Amino acid sequence: MQSFVTWVILHHTTAFGTTERRQRSVARADAARQRVLGWLATGTIQGARAAPVAEAAGEDEPGLAGPGQAGSSPHRRADSGQRRPAGLVLTGPAAVAWASGGMAPPVDRTAAVDLVWAVISPAGSGLITTGVEADRIRAEYDPGLHGFGELAEVAWYRPEDFVSAAQALAGAPAAMLASDGHPAFGIDASEDLIALRLALSPAEADDLAELGADAAHALQAGLAQWRPGERDLDIQARCAAYLEASGADAPVLIVGGDDRLERYRHPMAVGARVSRLAMAVVVARRAGLHAAATRFAASAPADTGYAALRRKVLAVEDAVLSACTPGTTYGAVLDALDTAYAAVGSKHGWTGHYQGGPIGFAQREFEIAPGQAGSRWYGQPVAAGHAIAWNPSLPGGAKSEDTYLVTADGRLDRVTAAPGWPTEAHDGRQPPRPAVLEVGT
Repeated sequence: MQSFVTWVILHHTTAFGTTERRQRSVARADAARQRVLGWLATGTIQGARAAPVAEAAGEDEPGLAGPGQAGSSPHRRADSGQRRPAGLVLTGPAAVAWASGGMAPPVDRTAAVDLVWAVISPAGSGLITTGVEADRIRAEYDPGLHGFGELAEVAWYRPEDFVSAAQALAGAPAAMLASDGHPAFGIDASEDLIALRLALSPAEADDLAELGADAAHALQAGLAQWRPGERDLDIQARCAAYLEASGADAPVLIVGGDDRLERYRHPMAVGARVSRLAMAVVVARRAGLHAAATRFAASAPADTGYAALRRKVLAVEDAVLSACTPGTTYGAVLDALDTAYAAVGSKHGWTGHYQGGPIGFAQREFEIAPGQAGSRWYGQPVAAGHAIAWNPSLPGGAKSEDTYLVTADGRLDRVTAAPGWPTEAHDGRQPPRPAVLEVGT
């Protein structure tokens, strides 16, 4: 495992690696800004909803809440779907990471509203943050290099000033600004923003590939060192340490085994000893992007019952992945998922657990179930640049998940790939999917 640790540290701290990542960050920010400006220019807000706004935009009211505060104004724009927004204000960590090209991770990893906001309008682009963060962002992120002409500072103890600063940067009142769902602004364009970022730019795809490789390494290295009888918490700690060493974190990290794995779809680590079969699941995050993967390790070859169960899950995954061709709607992909569960003798088996779907700037950009034809996303076509992570499973401890990128020629590239792990024999997919590692006793 020492070679793995060395690979991670060198890969992320050499001058070449730092320079390359900075160049990609700038390219990401430019691509996102061009998409936003094109969206603003069309005036088409397909998924927009009226958001609560205060009657006197810019005043210090609960309806103009800043970071960590919920808006409480009951007033709503009735015509938000018909009026062109004057600009866009991004306030959540995922949206800010997308627009900024992957700024440093949020100070509070659990926050719904970031300490950095991005404002994009036809007049220009700017960032807003507190005086606590401003010097670091100027020095280490360089807003100007990333196309943000101004960095506005507000006092940390006056979070409502974020909204005032956004209005000043955009040159428009809050009621005329779209946002990623913040209640202070007049138009909730959350769904349109998801649609804008679904197809990753080339630089985003490169960053996702690196993240996927690091996520796979973290799980595989953590499980490869497992010895039967070790606690699930110790396996989990290793996986987390490898991931953090690569500059990523884990919004989702699930480790469990044996009878708890057979009984629960989410066998969260509790300090239980794992002797026969261990599972590690991760959704890794870095620079705003997410990658999901699952790996298994066992102390002995699988019995016939579990091996058959695993083959069923792999067949379902193969069917849903095969359906993900450019131009096919996600509704049709879900129909294939439903059919595949029935084909392995588990009709509607998808009802027992989350099935995954498009991934990128959220662990699930959207998640719908078969038959939910009323969703906007049911008719959304799969396209080149989409990242997908399907998550089929069956009771008894069988599950499969990796992150794939849809390529321009319609192939699926598995990005959660790392060397030194066994692959499934006679797998129809190329390259073959990860198998269960036998660690011995």
